[in-house]
Amino acid sequence: WGVWFAEDEQQVPYTRFLDELATAGYQWLELGPYGYLPTDPQRLRAELDARGLQVSGGTAFGALHRPEAWDDMLAHVRQVAALTAAAGAHHLVLIPPMYRDEKTGAFTESPELTAQQWAGFGTAADRLGKLLLDDYDVRLVVHPHADSHIQTQPEIERLLNESDSRYTNLCLDTGHVAYGGGDNLDLIRRFGERVGYVHIKQMDPEILAQVAAEDLSFGEAVKRGVCVTPPAG
Repeated sequence: WGVWFAEDEQQVPYTRFLDELATAGYQWLELGPYGYLPTDPQRLRAELDARGLQVSGGTAFGALHRPEAWDDMLAHVRQVAALTAAAGAHHLVLIPPMYRDEKTGAFTESPELTAQQWAGFGTAADRLGKLLLDDYDVRLVVHPHADSHIQTQPEIERLLNESDSRYTNLCLDTGHVAYGGGDNLDLIRRFGERVGYVHIKQMDPEILAQVAAEDLSFGEAVKRGVCVTPPAG
């Protein structure tokens, strides 16, 4: 359904999304961007129950490499975690922010973290993961994402190696791992115990070749149809 934002004129209303989801035979969903679905737990429950739907997890965006943004990030994550727990789910999918603008493709920060930023990344993830577990009984799973600082396989492995499995684990998004040039099967073989949650996606290799050749942003790649339904990728 292409829901990226809490509000966007090109997105379908949440009621249509839920109706079509149920009609298509799905029984589970993620909360998606906070504010797209109702944020009042009772209203959300009523909408889901009316369609026989359940919540598997919440979705939040958080910059673990920016200590100065911790408080704002935590306030957002707490909102999502509270709604996630109220909906009966126990996983929060944390997506690192992209370093390129979703719509214009312009770089908003360096694509490479500094040594200092990396030094605090795993610690920040564990701090957040422990808080979520203690306060909400919700487990943190970090989601690799195109045009983010957790995109390539070396970046994914570094995060896992520098964090504690009690508090920080991986949302294995097979499409985004492929987008970043990673090997999903290798990650599963070597870090299977750290895979706490899975998104099944695939990417069109022809569009991926265009991404590399033309330095395309993820937003532009999506417009060109990079995301495809398995097993087409």
